[in-house]
Amino acid sequence: MNSIIQERRQTSRSAVLLVLCAATLAISLATTVINVALPSLALDFQATNRELQWIVDAYNLLFATFVLAFGSLSDRYGRKGALLLGLTIFGGGAVGASFAESSGQLIAWQAVMGLGAAFVYPTTLSILSNVFTERAEKAKAIGIWGATTGVGVACGPILGGWLLEHFWWGSVFLALATAAVIAIAVSAGVVTTSRDPSTPPLDAGGLVLSVLAVGTLVYTVIEAPEHGWASAATLGGFAVAAALLFALVMWERKQIDPMIDVTLFTNLRFTAASAAVTFAYFALFGFIFLISQYFQLVRGFGPFDTGLKFIPVAASIAVGSVLGTILAVKLGNKLIVTVGLVLFTSAFLWISTLSESTSYTEIALQMVPLGLGLGLTSAPATEAIMGAVPLEKAGIGSGMNDATREVGGTLGVAIIGSVYASLYASSLAASDAAQALPEEVKSVAGESIGAAVYASEQLRGGGDEITAQAVSHAANSAFLDGLTAGSYVAAGVTALGAIVAALFLPSRPKEESTVRLVEASRR
Repeated sequence: MNSIIQERRQTSRSAVLLVLCAATLAISLATTVINVALPSLALDFQATNRELQWIVDAYNLLFATFVLAFGSLSDRYGRKGALLLGLTIFGGGAVGASFAESSGQLIAWQAVMGLGAAFVYPTTLSILSNVFTERAEKAKAIGIWGATTGVGVACGPILGGWLLEHFWWGSVFLALATAAVIAIAVSAGVVTTSRDPSTPPLDAGGLVLSVLAVGTLVYTVIEAPEHGWASAATLGGFAVAAALLFALVMWERKQIDPMIDVTLFTNLRFTAASAAVTFAYFALFGFIFLISQYFQLVRGFGPFDTGLKFIPVAASIAVGSVLGTILAVKLGNKLIVTVGLVLFTSAFLWISTLSESTSYTEIALQMVPLGLGLGLTSAPATEAIMGAVPLEKAGIGSGMNDATREVGGTLGVAIIGSVYASLYASSLAASDAAQALPEEVKSVAGESIGAAVYASEQLRGGGDEITAQAVSHAANSAFLDGLTAGSYVAAGVTALGAIVAALFLPSRPKEESTVRLVEASRR
């Protein structure tokens, strides 16, 4: 009888895990599925580099801004309800985005989708942590969840590419809306609700301060490339964000039931693991932002072909995530996370050598250490973060994990994109090929690689093949200069992350280490 009950319990938990992974997949796909459509949007909307970055970052801005607050709200008022509400908002935003008629409209609908994602993402991980309570089985479940997250991020370009080949760019968002509807229907029947049993009163001050602090920080990072990193606007934005974060810490320290337990940051397992996640997603999002444009605009691959070329990194992330949590339980988080970030660094140093003639076989091999590096870093670090918070506070723990992920990704697109854009513009202006171009053509080509492709196509359509080729050659060379510089930045950040993990991330939870010491003394 006990075996039958145990089997039914295991089946039920497996069903919940499957549903949570399905919801997570939809949210993860949305973070990168738009990247493969950027060249199409650049042409259809005549979007500038800044508009393209905002199309990507509007989702990330709202996601990062509200994920902490919404993770806390789900703890207080019920995680299943938060999951269903988030999926509904996300799906509605996706429908609106599919019919956007301008860059501004698309940016606004992406923001709505990000708001929904801020409810969904932390809720899936907090529900998972309350369903799987023993460390080994929780680590395995987080490994599968992490694999889904990473694969979703990497497979976004595949889904987007296939849809762009067969339909129009808006079909990308309709597919996400369909996934949300399916997830709502299945979640309603399979997932049971849970919440913090003490149901503490709402910490309105902490909620407002967290939204303002994270929102100001992410917005400042996104706008920094436009204003300049040393400009008054950027430095002022960082100063305001720092002041708000300080105010948040001071406020939360005085609360009996704080939204965020700031003492968590004194736990090196929590803090160092959060830093590792930030470094990893900084590099990943920056890589996808540039490599999608490299495949389509420099190499001339179609959207679906571009998406398929991400399969090696997607498969490697899946393997690394599942393997990483298993190895972390056996060998410790410190070793596995450090190795993952070292793999990440080596991948970006290799990627920096890309040229117009690099074979896809070599590019696929470059993606393997990158994908393994993300899996070995992110999944074990997430397991460490969730292991450092009590079950009743799983929502806020998950929110912290997701906030670091989104802030890292947004920083990656902003900083790596800014480095790339600066090098692209200066390299194009200084190139011999560009010197012979008419000033008007050079000005258009200098806006972005997408604008250069558009200018080249217009010239070619007008019969000026020589000038068209000169524009393409100058733009491609300038893009590769920017990509190389961006790769060095990513490699430097992940190398710093490896050092932080090696120095500060404990190998095992404190309670596990204590048990081992007690057992050793008894022997």
